[in-house]
Amino acid sequence: MFVDALLSSHQGIKMLHSLLCDSSMKSTSFASEVSSAFHRSSIAAYRPSIMGGEHDKLDGGMVELTLDPHVNKTGDIWHICVEDLPRSDILYGYRVDGPRGWHQGHRFDSSIFLVDPYAKLVEGRRLFGDTSNKMAKFLGTYDFNSLPFNWGDNYKLPNIPEKDLVIYEMSIRAFTADESSGLDPSTRGSYLGVIKKIPHLVELGINAVELLPIFEFDELEFRRRPNPRDHLINTWGYSTINFFAPMSRYASAGGGPTNASREFKEMVKALHDAGIEVILDVVYNHTNEADDDNPYTISFRGIDNKVYYMVDLNNNGQLLNYTGCGNTLNCNHPVVMELILDSLRHWVVDYHVDGFRFDLASVLCRGTDGSPLDAPPLIRAIAKDPLLSRCKIIAEPWDCGGLYLVGKFPNWDRWAEWNGKYRDDMRKFIKGDAGVKGSFATRVAGSADLYRVNKRKPYHSINFVIAHDGFTLYDLVSYNFKHNDANGESGNDGSNDNFSWNCGCEGETTDTNIKALRFRQMKNFHLALMISQGTPMMMMGDEYGHTRYGNNNSYGHDTAINHFQWGQLEARKNDHFRFFSEMIKFRRSRHIFGRESFIGKNEVTWHEDNWDNTESKFLAFTFHDKSGGDIYLAFNAHDYFVKVAIPSPPQKRRWFRVVSSLPSMELLCLNMHNLLISCIFKTQVELVLLFSSNLETLSCTVISDTTVPKCLVDTNLESPDDIVPEGVPAIRKTYNVAPYSSILLEAKP
Repeated sequence: MFVDALLSSHQGIKMLHSLLCDSSMKSTSFASEVSSAFHRSSIAAYRPSIMGGEHDKLDGGMVELTLDPHVNKTGDIWHICVEDLPRSDILYGYRVDGPRGWHQGHRFDSSIFLVDPYAKLVEGRRLFGDTSNKMAKFLGTYDFNSLPFNWGDNYKLPNIPEKDLVIYEMSIRAFTADESSGLDPSTRGSYLGVIKKIPHLVELGINAVELLPIFEFDELEFRRRPNPRDHLINTWGYSTINFFAPMSRYASAGGGPTNASREFKEMVKALHDAGIEVILDVVYNHTNEADDDNPYTISFRGIDNKVYYMVDLNNNGQLLNYTGCGNTLNCNHPVVMELILDSLRHWVVDYHVDGFRFDLASVLCRGTDGSPLDAPPLIRAIAKDPLLSRCKIIAEPWDCGGLYLVGKFPNWDRWAEWNGKYRDDMRKFIKGDAGVKGSFATRVAGSADLYRVNKRKPYHSINFVIAHDGFTLYDLVSYNFKHNDANGESGNDGSNDNFSWNCGCEGETTDTNIKALRFRQMKNFHLALMISQGTPMMMMGDEYGHTRYGNNNSYGHDTAINHFQWGQLEARKNDHFRFFSEMIKFRRSRHIFGRESFIGKNEVTWHEDNWDNTESKFLAFTFHDKSGGDIYLAFNAHDYFVKVAIPSPPQKRRWFRVVSSLPSMELLCLNMHNLLISCIFKTQVELVLLFSSNLETLSCTVISDTTVPKCLVDTNLESPDDIVPEGVPAIRKTYNVAPYSSILLEAKP
């Protein structure tokens, strides 16, 4: 094998690994204003010793080649020709030396072997969380022996329109790491583990997964030195080592980087075959190299700190920190911008991913000095790139430096956004805050106040109530305060603005009233999410009510706090899970929720004349459908019943129940001032209870099933009556909507 390698502080390094990974690639010239920043460099190649599934020590032989600037440098390009390299099982890295001018932003250290920023595979420890190898060295590697991955003759991309997406945010590791997954230990927490559980995703009904970071990261980075967090294991992965290599410890059975690459492709193919798209959560705002107080130099910092990171040359060359992680990637520098674009194209071309969610994307809107840019070159380049044209591109439109861009993110009519205002307004209204009814209406109607600009669409709003950072859905209705002491930061981490309500007791309780209210509130949130215009996103585990026991920043716990609990899923399969699954499928089967354009005045009727009353916490409205399939919805966030007039359905239609608000017998009996009510239900009769508004009087009437007021969805009812997808006739003109509940009617022939 013959490899012609070029080496410089950025593009030359790109060329070196491009040649290592593609022997057909032709030489390309690069120019750089900073490639001469370092004045001495070398490349080292190792043949590792494989012992016990780990490359425990680099004793298999090493060759280090020192580059002579008189021989190996032309202009700003360093270059070297290395012949007869083995086709695999080689680790390689760089040593780079240069000026010691800290105040000028330099951080050169020739004693450290550095990872190639363009390495397509990275070798580290083999087993996730193996504390016996916590100081493992990370180095680039390659594989020319394996055959190209076979995607199959009948393989095709799902190409799901953005308006039809239902996104499921999930972690590769946490999805199957728990023993309750029933998988072989060698497969738990791996790409192959996800494949085993695709039937669950299909049954749930989602059609896109948004994967927490899968770029190579060091899950034991907190354990490399004594500190208050040295008991943690980074399971979320927001601490990138390399932007091209898949996380090697997500390979099954400690298989290493080559197997990780293949198994990731197998996972993508299997998800695509099931009609599920793959969106990657990507972290281009910072790396794992930390800050200047406790640096973890592994790649970029040692190659050209001043290019790869934002530095303040007016403050002794200190790193700027808009990410809360000690450093900020210099995204709009031409060199870094090219690296990011090359990385994105790599994942689309080689791994067939369908899109990207950009963590702290407001960082990508800052100039090299940290100042906000109106038209960031990188954001525009991503929007206009032909290879990325089929991809979903989603911004988290804020950063830790206060650049909050929800509704204002530079977009070129391509970028979608995590809608943080949707999350906050949904939480406030459903829990019963005063004065937010109008905001709630705006959010369910598609957030036109934020996104009806130029050619943007409702689906550019990524609607969510829950995401990985923050409370789970169960914890949102179970805790008023965060409980983060286990994170080692004295409870100072995690958001204090959760807009949560514990329903009457902080944390776990045996009170049946409170427990019933919590599960009803979770259904209210899910119903609101699934009927809102825009693109809904839910989080892994909310389909059964996962709890982190009030920890709203659980990034460092490789335990049941984060792990999907498959036993709990089975226990809730016929009630809570059923409601979530049926609501997702109902949304996907009704085009009225996935509009291409914003709702016009004739496409929604707000049954409301009380907008100015800040104490009003009830909202009813009808989404109109041209074919007559109207949807009526009512949300009651009061702590008392609200009697509402049901509007007439379209001509030749009648209302059918999907979610219904006939009061639950169990709850009524518990709340009627110790009045014992005995009810016997038969197939053909139902008991109707009519209340005064103060719940002091009660009357009962037995009527035939054909005249009972029913709707399609009522979050106050027990399963299976809370949601009836095919619909049950409802013909009465008024309806008593229970406290903290919601209903959905569908007009059908």
